[in-house]
Amino acid sequence: MKTTHRSPLRLAALTGAAFLPLFATAPASAQDGGGGHTVTLGGGAQTYPKFPGSDSYGINFLPIFGFRREGTPMPFEAPDDGTGFGILGRGSVVNFGPAIRLQNKREEDDVGAPVGDVGFTVEVGGFVEVSPSENFRLRAELRQGIGGHGGLVGDLGADFVVRDENTYIFSIGPRARWADNDFHDAYFGVPFSIPASGLPAYNPNGGIYAYGAVAGLTWRVGRNWGLQGYAGYDRLVGDAADSPIVRAFGSRDQFSGGAGLFFEFNI
Repeated sequence: MKTTHRSPLRLAALTGAAFLPLFATAPASAQDGGGGHTVTLGGGAQTYPKFPGSDSYGINFLPIFGFRREGTPMPFEAPDDGTGFGILGRGSVVNFGPAIRLQNKREEDDVGAPVGDVGFTVEVGGFVEVSPSENFRLRAELRQGIGGHGGLVGDLGADFVVRDENTYIFSIGPRARWADNDFHDAYFGVPFSIPASGLPAYNPNGGIYAYGAVAGLTWRVGRNWGLQGYAGYDRLVGDAADSPIVRAFGSRDQFSGGAGLFFEFNI
């Protein structure tokens, strides 16, 4: 089941919407468990920083969507995985595939100083992951921003997974987040000195900009119903943490979290 914060959730919602005509036309016998696939649909609420380095948070919709073969266990996906799919299938020890994220726009009013706007960004790329056992996974993503910040960004993470195939999945693990100069310039750079706001000109370099951790829980509370939630924390480091924007108007501490309810049925 896919629940990913930081705007990629919009993509998950659109993906779910694309299947709705199929659900509406599915025969009644299939709905009663005659074989096929299990669909997961749901939603909730989540919060995360309005932009990288922000100390302001908003309440956003958390869509939950999943699609798997009927009779197979609930799949594991970390809360911050980019939207995509594994080309080699869920059971593969090594897997890879596309990954997409969406990043909201940042306006000067969001910052509180005339540091420039950053437009809405679509980050397109791919992932590689290794799962040596059902309790451990390593995953790396690399994505290129299209529009908006226009930078190259990447995430490296490890997850420890505890699960009961038909009841719950709990995961927790560390993260390292990297980005190039374009990303750093867009969110952490100050193109010229702004004395009125106390911001000096600042030209950051690319590199690792945050370390953190993410935990997620999926819990089935009935035959068809379940709960899903996550909590995350990132600490800005390096040139991102030293940015005058972060120091004067934002925060090095970046929190996120959300929870929702889902329903499963067969088609």
